[in-house]
Amino acid sequence: MLTDEKYMQRCIELARLGIGYAAPNPMVGSVVVHEGKIIGEGYHERCGEAHAEVNAIGSVKDKSLLKSSTIYVNLEPCAHFGKTPPCADLIVASAIPKVVIGTIDPYAEVAGKGIKKLKAAGIEVTVNVLQKECLDLNRRFFTFHEKKRPYVILKWAQSADGFIDKLRTPGEKGIYWITAPETRTLVHKWRHEEAGIMVGRYTVKTDNPSLNCRDYDGVSPTRFVIDQKMRLDYAAFNVGDRNVQTYILTEKEITSSGQLQFVQPKSFAPKDIMTKLYDLAIQSVIIEGGAYTLNSFLKSDIFDEIRILTGRTNLDKGTIAPTLPKNAVSKDQFKYGKDLINIYRHD
Repeated sequence: MLTDEKYMQRCIELARLGIGYAAPNPMVGSVVVHEGKIIGEGYHERCGEAHAEVNAIGSVKDKSLLKSSTIYVNLEPCAHFGKTPPCADLIVASAIPKVVIGTIDPYAEVAGKGIKKLKAAGIEVTVNVLQKECLDLNRRFFTFHEKKRPYVILKWAQSADGFIDKLRTPGEKGIYWITAPETRTLVHKWRHEEAGIMVGRYTVKTDNPSLNCRDYDGVSPTRFVIDQKMRLDYAAFNVGDRNVQTYILTEKEITSSGQLQFVQPKSFAPKDIMTKLYDLAIQSVIIEGGAYTLNSFLKSDIFDEIRILTGRTNLDKGTIAPTLPKNAVSKDQFKYGKDLINIYRHD
């Protein structure tokens, strides 16, 4: 691996440490290199706190070395005042002569302005090192700003013979676990990594899920339930506990209070539902059911990723799992305990 790529890879590794905490800011890592040795590194740990470049420069013990060092960062340094001062200004003030950047920031307040500021100060700038990897790292951030909708993940668990739920007797309720108990830790980690989680009304009525990450030490996502006709009394369900910010998507105009909010999308087509989430600044969403909701997003071709967890047992009868679309390309496959995990991306 070339030297620049080696240090950029380290930036990406550091940046990943901020997943679930940096959003809605992008995940960013940075290293400061002097004569082939890393003398400082840092990442954006949490939204509203210091950016990666600030932490990396701040970790350098001998600041006199900055004048003959190179700073690496996987995303273009910001050039605007947000919750923190511009990182481009700090790099200029630190007299660092060279900056290596993974990819340009698509956010309108940055979008090349950071690079322009650095070059205007006489700093040598190299761009697009490991660009593909840097774009993939922040695919949620890029999708949100470029497509004006959240990054959409469709997730379901299915039996070995392709059912997502057993054949239920009339009125039967409660979650039927298809995958092994330990797999819940992985699912709750996934929830922590996304800004929002969504299900349809029937899933709430039948399973009464909590839609949080109680089995993983992380931040629970904002909850969304699609209930067009407002058929459920949410005081009777876990999602109505007001412990996590929750939105009920309905056509009814209902007074909201605290962490339980009722909002009206333009329509209940997946595109308009995602527009409502975009308006609420939800950068990514994992959609966990039920079959009608998952199939509606597949039919509308609104998805970026599909995650399928397959258990070992057969059900013979029940609710048939969604059909994997032809434009879903395999990205990863691995065993997690007793279960098989398949991850696909939109082509």
